[in-house]
Parts: sequence; structure tokens; C-alpha cells
Amino acid sequence: MNKDQIKGEVKNIAGKVQEKAGKVVGSTEQQVKGQARQVEGKIQKGVGNVEEAVRDSKKH
Repeated sequence: MNKDQIKGEVKNIAGKVQEKAGKVVGSTEQQVKGQARQVEGKIQKGVGNVEEAVRDSKKH
């Protein structure tokens, strides 16, 4: 795993927590922010996956 994969997963988890907290307190704004953070995390993790695939392909 590389840093983008790890940071992306952390953002995704933090976004899930933020979304759930928003639901608990009835804050649509926090729910939307949590969802956006999840998307950002998934994108960053995807970038990390691509970087790792390129790095692995160079080894072979």
C-alpha cells in the first residue's frame, strides 16, 4: 500500500463517520460533507491503486 491508498481510505472512513453523525444530529449539511469526503477518499485511493499498478508493472 502507498500513502495515497492509506490517506484515501482514512478520508473515506472519516466521511462515513461524518455522514452518520450528521444523520444523528439531523444536519443535512454534515451528511453532504461526509458524502463528499467519502468520494474524495475513494478518488485518492484510486489514484494510489493506479500508482501501485504502474510501479508493479515496472518491476516485471
